[in-house]
Amino acid sequence: MRVPKGWAPERQDVIWIDCNPQRGQEMRDVHPFLVLSPRNFNERTSLVVGLPMTTADYNADNPFAVAVGTAGGRKAGKTSYVLCHQPKSFDWRLRAGAPHPMKRIADAPLAQVLVVLNQILQLA
Repeated sequence: MRVPKGWAPERQDVIWIDCNPQRGQEMRDVHPFLVLSPRNFNERTSLVVGLPMTTADYNADNPFAVAVGTAGGRKAGKTSYVLCHQPKSFDWRLRAGAPHPMKRIADAPLAQVLVVLNQILQLA
């Protein structure tokens, strides 16, 4: 995964992130990750706050998973889901954070993700 010089993840970006080590029901290995924290925070702290993504078909019935488009590459045509019930914070520099080919989540799916996340966390 190649990272452009001076790059830092921005809110709404999809990045690759290495979720290892993991425990219990947490995701493991390298996965796409929807960034929720702003670039200024991510760049300054080396942390990124967001939600993991997957193409696992069983998430079609998961009330906490939001479909946000279709995957490319070796998973082309599969639905990509954001897992709103697994908010995470990672050190994106130490966990090999890098731009994902999906680039960014569109505004409408992001709004839907935030609604589901708010139902879980009741922030607003």
